[in-house]
Amino acid sequence: MVVKRIGLVAHDARKADLVDWVKARRDLLAPHSLIATGTTGGALRDATGLEIECMKSGPLGGDSQIGARIAEGKLDILVFFTDPLSALPHDVDVKALTRLATLYNTVLACNRATADYVIESPYLLREYRHGELPGTYE
Repeated sequence: MVVKRIGLVAHDARKADLVDWVKARRDLLAPHSLIATGTTGGALRDATGLEIECMKSGPLGGDSQIGARIAEGKLDILVFFTDPLSALPHDVDVKALTRLATLYNTVLACNRATADYVIESPYLLREYRHGELPGTYE
């Protein structure tokens, strides 16, 4: 099994949804390296007991810290439960984070349905080389 580095981020209105999702998939996530923005990470740690590396709160630089991990090739998956109905004061940071995930070909799940597909994917347990076409390597 390959340990994945998984980022967990949620807007305020979606934090409870992310906590519920992580609780339901605790056993699948436990073997992996989990990284979260501050407030979200604290809520996840309290609710699940999982070991989670917490960055700063999103608006205080946590989104940028997660983005740096993506740019450095140190994040495999980003689960970012966004709230498309709320205007956010740090919207520029949010857009930068999703732009980096797209630019660096990092798996990005912005809702439960996509996150479910990602967490159940056979690629979760094996190596996946970003930037290569699936099936072109062993």
